[in-house]
Amino acid sequence: MPEPRRDLTPAMFTVISQVRARLAGRPELATLFTQCFPNTWQTTLEDLPEGRTFVQTGDIPAMWLRDSAAQVSPYLALCAADPEVRRTVAGVLLQQAHLLETDPYANAFNREPGNEYHFDVPAPGPWVWERKFELDSLCSVLWLAWRLWRATGELPLDLRPTLERILEVMETEQDHDGRSDYRFERPAEYCVLPSDTLVRGGRGAAHAPTGMVWSGFRPSDDACTYPYLVPANMFAAVVLRQAAQLVRELYGDAELAGRAEVLAADIREGIETHGVTEHPEFGRVYAYETDGLGHWLLMDDANVPSLLAAPYLGYCRADDPTYLNTRRMILSDANPHYHVGEHAAGIGSAHTPGRRIWPIALCMQALTAQDTPEGRAEVVALLDTLARTTAGTGLMHESFDPDAPDTYSRPWFAWANSLLAETVLTRLDVIAERA
Repeated sequence: MPEPRRDLTPAMFTVISQVRARLAGRPELATLFTQCFPNTWQTTLEDLPEGRTFVQTGDIPAMWLRDSAAQVSPYLALCAADPEVRRTVAGVLLQQAHLLETDPYANAFNREPGNEYHFDVPAPGPWVWERKFELDSLCSVLWLAWRLWRATGELPLDLRPTLERILEVMETEQDHDGRSDYRFERPAEYCVLPSDTLVRGGRGAAHAPTGMVWSGFRPSDDACTYPYLVPANMFAAVVLRQAAQLVRELYGDAELAGRAEVLAADIREGIETHGVTEHPEFGRVYAYETDGLGHWLLMDDANVPSLLAAPYLGYCRADDPTYLNTRRMILSDANPHYHVGEHAAGIGSAHTPGRRIWPIALCMQALTAQDTPEGRAEVVALLDTLARTTAGTGLMHESFDPDAPDTYSRPWFAWANSLLAETVLTRLDVIAERA
């Protein structure tokens, strides 16, 4: 990990000081927050021309649309009063909009032309690191715009062209086989995992229109088994309604707002009609993926958007009955990526084969726990687990072995560090009352 290359602002020092004071009874967690909160700010951000900000994901020198939005999430509350933070976060949104206009089907981008991702043959373009279409990438741009607008009352750009481009892609991908030219197929010798390419000549699995938006890849960057990724569509249903409110109130554009609302309603109806099934043990649950042809994949993946994250994304309440059934299912052996070990229990990902738990999933479990005595105890236990499983680094990793936390992947994974900080800030009252 590089040395810090950006100073913290006075407001950031204040946040760290206040959190440390409230976590005095939990010194391990206080130290973890102190190191995770500034990690994105100090090690991954780079100022670019025209006020844009490049966000490196960590030990991979590229900018993911999804990761970058999540990486700056803990700083959004500071944007209203801290001009430097506001300028930098606004620069992230400007860069996201610039990259999305460059290629709305790409998930990750270079800082500058010339270092194309070698797994894509031929290289998809001078700015593109990887051209895996992931629905949540488009959602993440709108998510950041919405939260920045809510925090400051303004945006650094006219969001309408960006929203129009996103709507165009999503509407096209509601009928992928009929309307889309997007394909993704890699030669076998360039696939690290079997999930690095799409079946049917790069078109993805067979499916029928459902109202949902097709996605080739999951937020793990692994290929979808069935191309309607339910958590990503949940995310889309939420951010499209938020974007509609934004363009109506900020620009008075009722026509564009209405178009976003129609698409959001189509997606939500598709989820509730085709993305729900009956489980013999857990009852009515959300599937992770479906094809509109009567097949469902019942699992969850650590990467967000996930089924676990549905209340965090704003799709439903944490006490929604279908969500609670789904939560019980995915936090059990019924989920093939749920692992229990000596030091932790939680959700992993096919992206890290074997028994691996992702801190991102543990954070999301804490963020979506109910506000009940049992839920508050769950929050504290999860954060204590996170503080004990850093292998002495004081930072989050991509994944770790629940029986041997010293075995982990990705020593520098800024998304996980930011989500840990966001979890502590969001759940600080619960943690402090039990410190």
